[in-house]
Amino acid sequence: MTQPPTPTRATTGRRPAAVLIGFMGAGKSTVGRVLADRLGVDFIDTDVELVRRTGRSIPEIFESDGVEAFRTIEENVVTDVLDNHGGVVSLGGGAVTTAGVRDALTDQRVVYLRVSPERGYERVSGTDRPLLATADPAARYAELLAGRTAVYEAVCTFDVDADADPDTVADAVVVRLARELM
Repeated sequence: MTQPPTPTRATTGRRPAAVLIGFMGAGKSTVGRVLADRLGVDFIDTDVELVRRTGRSIPEIFESDGVEAFRTIEENVVTDVLDNHGGVVSLGGGAVTTAGVRDALTDQRVVYLRVSPERGYERVSGTDRPLLATADPAARYAELLAGRTAVYEAVCTFDVDADADPDTVADAVVVRLARELM
């Protein structure tokens, strides 16, 4: 017996209300939950979904399979979520470094949560972040953020300052989304 094809945006007519991108510590998950509540839609964090689907933590995948394998898994999860979720979607901080993810973001409402190096690092300091496992994690954070900023800017529909509290950031996103839909 053959399985029916997996529904895609073309067949479901669904499109995320907003896709949040930004570097680690920008508040994508926290703001995403608040934003979804404000918009009356569901929220999905692709990092959480990736862990659910693989049964492994992100640090475990990085350590055992490597960065390239992780990015392939992430791309598959992100493209599936973008094709099938009509709410707010939060992407992992490095997801946009993959060409397939950038392609999947075409024609989406992509919100870049722009965070300062100081505020972002403050939020992630002391957490288990494989890319910050160095002698100077604050310097590594600033270096990685600087290296990804142009990619975030290139794929976003608009950006919002994410240094503020989650409610303020979510409110700013709602205002900008309203302008985009006019």
